[in-house]
Amino acid sequence: MGSFSIWHWLIVLLIVVMVFGTKKLRNIGGDLGGAVKGFKDGMRDGSTGAAGDPSAPTQQVTSAAQKVADGQPIDVEAKTKS
Repeated sequence: MGSFSIWHWLIVLLIVVMVFGTKKLRNIGGDLGGAVKGFKDGMRDGSTGAAGDPSAPTQQVTSAAQKVADGQPIDVEAKTKS
């Protein structure tokens, strides 16, 4: 009773296929694979963007600070919650 044999897993698989159907399971597998791929791509892009160009945020802050020092207005879009 401690471990499951291959027959137990085959019966569970058969019940799952009967409940959901093969098309639904194939769609779920494809969606899960796409989500994992998207997550990996996002992690890869995030790590190279942060390490590849560390001076970009500093330039933006410096540019905004320069506009304030020159007396120029800064364009800001405000959104309200409804």
